[in-house]
Amino acid sequence: MKFSHACIESLAVALPDEAWTSAAIEERLKPLYDRLKLPAGRLELMTGIKERRMWPAGTRPSDASAAAGKNVLKQSRFQPEQMEVLIHSAVCRDMLEPATASFAHHKIGLGDRCQVFDLSNACLGFLNGLVTLAAMVDSGQIKCGMVVSGENGRPLVDRTIKHLLETPMDRNAIKPFFANLTIGSAAVAAIVCHEDLLPAGAPKHRLLAGSVIAATKHSELCQGDSEGDTLVMETDSEQLLLAGVEVAQRTWQAFAQETGWNPSTPDRIITHQVGTMHRRKLYETVGLDLVKDFSSFETLGNTGSAALPSTLALAVEQGALRSGQKAALLGIGSGLNSLMLAVEW
Repeated sequence: MKFSHACIESLAVALPDEAWTSAAIEERLKPLYDRLKLPAGRLELMTGIKERRMWPAGTRPSDASAAAGKNVLKQSRFQPEQMEVLIHSAVCRDMLEPATASFAHHKIGLGDRCQVFDLSNACLGFLNGLVTLAAMVDSGQIKCGMVVSGENGRPLVDRTIKHLLETPMDRNAIKPFFANLTIGSAAVAAIVCHEDLLPAGAPKHRLLAGSVIAATKHSELCQGDSEGDTLVMETDSEQLLLAGVEVAQRTWQAFAQETGWNPSTPDRIITHQVGTMHRRKLYETVGLDLVKDFSSFETLGNTGSAALPSTLALAVEQGALRSGQKAALLGIGSGLNSLMLAVEW
């Protein structure tokens, strides 16, 4: 896929104030750790995640998305009524019906001439939203739209801790629940527009091209669902790592062919944020320079569909990605699916 006129006009995050350290989570799990003789510090040692953020109890995904949507409008030259599309792209949703985008649309205060819908694809949802908006811009359907994601990891982590404490398990039995403890909360929003709407001389953060690979034979490796008013998820972390890196390698090959890029082309590389082991294995397998990585998992954990775009926004805020530089966005999500995008910032 290639894009001709679509630009990311603005990008912003909204992060919770409450931090949960890996040490604090292990303290809550102390009876389990004592019974199974698990060493303290294991969670941070295996993942590199020191802490993750959590929204206050009772926060809805649309609340988080709306906070990010309001933040991106503060950065933008556009007015709320100019948004022609709003896509809510998170794994987390307020409910099955209506679309969570409906609640977010009202809370952000967008106009009534705005197409509103949810687009969900595990951790790839936000990137899929960017692609959808870019295609709509290039086709002439719209001039400007917004994609948001509000992920709330608190219910899943709370439910996992409760399950681990109340259910008799040995070391092997707890493995499918370990990835749940890396989950955090975050929200992010982007406005995508036609380049003609940008003032002369203004930076044009162009969406250039992208490639996808679907490896859906691995759909069973990470599965999550709702259970009452909470979330449940089980992950075969070891097999997911191996399959995910293999899919990413194939996607990079297609991406390089589509874009003409090689490993030395991007100035900055932003990947889906999982942890230390995943990052190292991904860069080694694909043949990329780890020096070009910018990560956020150390302090945010894995925030689902918000992880990669939030990290991109933080890279821009901290000057790690500057105007005129090229960035490779390497997305992967349960399913398994991989989507990689080339951006010229």
